[in-house]
Amino acid sequence: MKMPVGAAEVVLAPGQVSFATRPTRLRTLLGSCVAITFWHPQRLIGGMCHFMLPGRLRHDLPLDGRYGDEALELLLRHALINGTQVQDYQIKLFGGGRMFPDQPRDLRTQDVASLNIRAALDLAERYHLHLTAQDMGSTGHRTIMFDLWNGNVWVRHQPMGTLQHDAYQKNQRSAGR
Repeated sequence: MKMPVGAAEVVLAPGQVSFATRPTRLRTLLGSCVAITFWHPQRLIGGMCHFMLPGRLRHDLPLDGRYGDEALELLLRHALINGTQVQDYQIKLFGGGRMFPDQPRDLRTQDVASLNIRAALDLAERYHLHLTAQDMGSTGHRTIMFDLWNGNVWVRHQPMGTLQHDAYQKNQRSAGR
């Protein structure tokens, strides 16, 4: 988890998208929101978005990172601007924790976390992204640290009603759950 000398650190707030072409650590805190990480293993460049909602009805406005479909579009544009192919990126998905697990749900209504998870998986399938890992669902929040110099994504997940874990765990979960 040690940063190389001169590496930058960027903290993403909800709705932000960041893409870097030099050694950078991208961090964010997720509840029901979802983060998508993009990493190019040969060029050691990539980015992350922190989206809050799957999408919006109006598409005549400028792209907005608060929405999953638009945040992904921003990441895709960064990949192309940097002369890379989207297929060459490793993609990981995180978040979608239910923050109010005791709230009743029925078949007609779903919580935002579930909608965000479904949107992230649908986007990955629609764009034929190379999904290498995911850690989504459950309850509570996740702290994410993504190191562009090696592609590692560190996750600290605190489910509702549990004590905080002492150490970050490197995300190595299979994308094929």
